[in-house]
Amino acid sequence: MPNLEKYLQTIIDNIVAYAPKLVGAIAVLIIGFWAANKLEKAVIERLKRSNFSPEITSFLGSMFGVVLKIAFLLISASMAGFDTSALVGMLAAAGFAVGLALQGGLGNFASGIMILVFKPYKVGDWIDFNGKFGKVEEIQIFNTLMVSPGFKTFIVPNGQITSNMITNYSKKGSIRLDIKLQVPYEESFPKVKEIIASILDTIPQVLKDPQPQVGIEHFDNFFIQISIKPFVHPNDFTDVTYEIRQKIKTTLGQNGVRVRYPDSVSLGDFGA
Repeated sequence: MPNLEKYLQTIIDNIVAYAPKLVGAIAVLIIGFWAANKLEKAVIERLKRSNFSPEITSFLGSMFGVVLKIAFLLISASMAGFDTSALVGMLAAAGFAVGLALQGGLGNFASGIMILVFKPYKVGDWIDFNGKFGKVEEIQIFNTLMVSPGFKTFIVPNGQITSNMITNYSKKGSIRLDIKLQVPYEESFPKVKEIIASILDTIPQVLKDPQPQVGIEHFDNFFIQISIKPFVHPNDFTDVTYEIRQKIKTTLGQNGVRVRYPDSVSLGDFGA
């Protein structure tokens, strides 16, 4: 009996000694998880107002919430008297192993965050990357999706984009077309230039500011090469290019202006 009373007294003493710590640890855990959920929702709302994509918003918000909950769990365990150093070491080792396994993916993820924060381009922009030209359809966590004018979908890892040069044709709101035309020296350049200028005037998608440019680019042995450089909105560049070429062919033919055909074809009228 004396031993039993001694054990009971020891148990009671331990409960009295550790009860406040345990209650405090549980309270910190409950309040911490509640606060983590509230902060996670606040972060998601803030990211939504910053025009982040839904995928990135949800991922970052969830990751932020998980990190907070792990932190509160460690604080709670420490308050309860547990040695958290071993747990922290295990988490660090697991994180290091996962980081090595997903090194490329994490690099693409970090690049995706950089793209969304610094915005070198956004959804709807026309960009050229590594010879691939297309419209940005979606910026995902690890990749950027581009759609070419021929409706090909390019899936480009974000890490490659941030480590290389890209050309954003939509940044200034306009893109310059570059159309070439070769005519013999016998033709009057002022006449040809006037015809081309009148053609560009009839196409509403051709911007007045900046003004279209028409000039002699260089002199060949038998021909002069004329460069036609109108400005259009990026979404119109394909349609306007085709329309300009069609109208040039028709109008120059109607005015009896000769142009250069391929080498295997003799010089002739640029007929309609």
